[in-house]
Amino acid sequence: MIPANLVKELREKTGASMMECKKALEETGGDEIKAIEALRKRGTQIAAKKSERVIKAGLIEAYIHSNKRVGVLLELGCETDFVARNEAFQNLAHDIAMHIAAMNPRYLNAEDLEPEFVAKEKQIYLEQYKDSGKPANVIEQIIEGKIQKLGQEVCLLEQAFIKEPDKKIKDLIQEAVAKIGENIKIGRFTRYEI
Repeated sequence: MIPANLVKELREKTGASMMECKKALEETGGDEIKAIEALRKRGTQIAAKKSERVIKAGLIEAYIHSNKRVGVLLELGCETDFVARNEAFQNLAHDIAMHIAAMNPRYLNAEDLEPEFVAKEKQIYLEQYKDSGKPANVIEQIIEGKIQKLGQEVCLLEQAFIKEPDKKIKDLIQEAVAKIGENIKIGRFTRYEI
């Protein structure tokens, strides 16, 4: 039997439901750290199931940085107006908009990378390594690694969240999907800077 205070503490730390917290603690023999990992895994599974559901509501978040020189408009979608008015959803939108202002992503995800952009970057890397004396296959592997890293730098969903660098933006959204219980997707975003 898991004590109620452990369940309550886990709920406060994770935001998961009481039943989910109790189940995770039972599965892990009361080990809080393992229970948090179990909840995160379950959250990913829940998010994957909900990702097929239709986005019909949401909000537009406007963020203006304190220096008044950077601003962001973000479209964040969800399934219902009820969730769009939810404080947790609105805080998520605010955090993502603030992240966009700080990190200046150019694309939403790796699938959005323009082929011309990738080809240009590959050409630049090829020029950098052409006189290195390394075999062509090694240079190709290095370039592929650099392109992957570039995708993490310029794609919003792949970027490390500024408030919690151990999480990517896509992880932040998956956690919100698991907590809120609806599909959540970023529609569009625009960053302005003077």
